[in-house]
Amino acid sequence: MSSLRRFFVDKIIEPLIIEGEEFRHAVSVLRIKENEQIIICDNSGYEYISKITKINKRDFEVEIQEKVLSNIEAKQKVKLICGYLKGDKTELVVQKAVELGLKEIAVFDSQFSSSYINENKLARLNKVSVEASKQCGRAIAPKVSYYKDFKSALESASEYQNKLFACEFATKNEVDFSSLNGSTAIVVGSEGGFSKEEFELSKSLGFKTVFLGKRILRAETASITLSSIV
Repeated sequence: MSSLRRFFVDKIIEPLIIEGEEFRHAVSVLRIKENEQIIICDNSGYEYISKITKINKRDFEVEIQEKVLSNIEAKQKVKLICGYLKGDKTELVVQKAVELGLKEIAVFDSQFSSSYINENKLARLNKVSVEASKQCGRAIAPKVSYYKDFKSALESASEYQNKLFACEFATKNEVDFSSLNGSTAIVVGSEGGFSKEEFELSKSLGFKTVFLGKRILRAETASITLSSIV
């Protein structure tokens, strides 16, 4: 089933009609045909094996044939909370986080942030998430959220069992990765790093520091590395 084209919708309803961006990509780029078999995903973890029954000028109609639970989604919930980065570095982080199986992704502004996000950039990050999910065969395209202040970003992980904070102030791990189990939130800073106040705030909210080695890693390297380890 991984070789079938994937399309994401907000909700499964019948009759199921694909329109907008997904339709344009399907017709203009993928050159889909009537009676072709595809996979529809609604971010529930299920895959809907379907057949294209009719292609119209602005949409195409789909007939659902089978509902199957995806067998490649990670069993544990992992969330990456990363400072927004310059250029297309955040897009790289989102792409790799999706490939690694993370369920949630958030970006934030912090005291030493050197780049700032807007609605168009956030929409682009969510598009990258969908594209990466299709490429790696996932049934869930993680939503990318944005937090304007650092405290709100940290508080978004309040329900996670493990809360990890990577920063330059760490000299040792306060968590044993080999015994890590359960839902996990990861926090990595922007290019400017974290302030002492932000470090203390994370400690007060239950985050444990992690040490990624003596060499200073770029923010995007640290995000991808820690996501992979977890």
